[in-house]
Amino acid sequence: MDLLPLAARVGPILGFLVCITVIAELADAIGVFRLLAYGAARLARGSVLALWLLVVAVSTAASAVLSLDTTAVLITPVVLVLARRLGLNLGLFAFTAVWLANTASLIFPVSNLTNLLAMSWLEKGVPGGAAASSVGGFAALMWPAALAAFMITVVALAVLYRKSLRGRYAMPGWRPVRDRPLLIIAGVVCAGLGPAFAAGVSVFIAAAVGAAILVVACAVRDRRMLSWKLLPWKMVLGVAALFLVVQFAHDHGLARLLGMIAGHGDRPADLLRLGAVATGGANVINNLPAYLALEPLADSTLRVAVLLVGTNSGPLILPWGSLATLLWAARCRSAGVRVGWPRFIRRGLILVPLLLIGCTAATILVHGT
Repeated sequence: MDLLPLAARVGPILGFLVCITVIAELADAIGVFRLLAYGAARLARGSVLALWLLVVAVSTAASAVLSLDTTAVLITPVVLVLARRLGLNLGLFAFTAVWLANTASLIFPVSNLTNLLAMSWLEKGVPGGAAASSVGGFAALMWPAALAAFMITVVALAVLYRKSLRGRYAMPGWRPVRDRPLLIIAGVVCAGLGPAFAAGVSVFIAAAVGAAILVVACAVRDRRMLSWKLLPWKMVLGVAALFLVVQFAHDHGLARLLGMIAGHGDRPADLLRLGAVATGGANVINNLPAYLALEPLADSTLRVAVLLVGTNSGPLILPWGSLATLLWAARCRSAGVRVGWPRFIRRGLILVPLLLIGCTAATILVHGT
């Protein structure tokens, strides 16, 4: 197994994971997400429906720009605390966070590690895929699926919790942030990431610069916020191990076996077949190894898009399908919210097929020949 090409491809992705995690954790400690939650509650003016729609917007933006893990780890506890203080249905906000963490992670390369892998694959492994290997090109390829995933998820949540979305709430009190200059710096860093990515700046470099700015600011203003615990070493080691395992399996015939199962071609039935295999694999063995295993079969831009639909939006049936789901469950437990896995699975069995069919149809409608 030749590790040098693998390291050259994976190294920047793991570096990005570390930097974006540092940004998200420090932004949360400084109070950026609490301020967003309070602002949403105030902007909604007591309407539960309006507040929920604002939470949908914040969760979607966080997943798209700061990665799905940010929504799972940082947005989840904030909205659950807010919902409890307002006396609202905790399940509504818990499921909004976890479903949008996954389904809103299709649009930008930084939204999901699978997207970053797909960027390099589009550039080197897909005929005609170089045009989609920039941030703008990737978004142009994935927006139909991303829009369909967003709409299906929001409609499904609205139908499931239609009774809980009625009524009004009393505005809660607000605890001022301890350090306004730090809050401004953190807000500017988070808000600047999206434009930086869109401008074509390397996602690793942009995240590294943002992380460095926040670390320096905290070192000057409040060193207590800085700790080695900010670095997600366990996650990095786990992801690196998955890369090695899948690469070893590919070297010993995995691609041939998967080719027999997932098939080839760009016809609607072929694309749905690939998406279904990707969805099944993501739920059984986790979405990251599922993507890596199936990547060689994504030999067209359409197939790359559908593969990402399966690995990003598909793992919402079994709890281990996505790392974000496991992180979300841990945050729910910490907040005193019980996660009922049978209910989670039942709802996933309804949502995921709708996502697979709807996103694939949207991709074919816009990009199909």
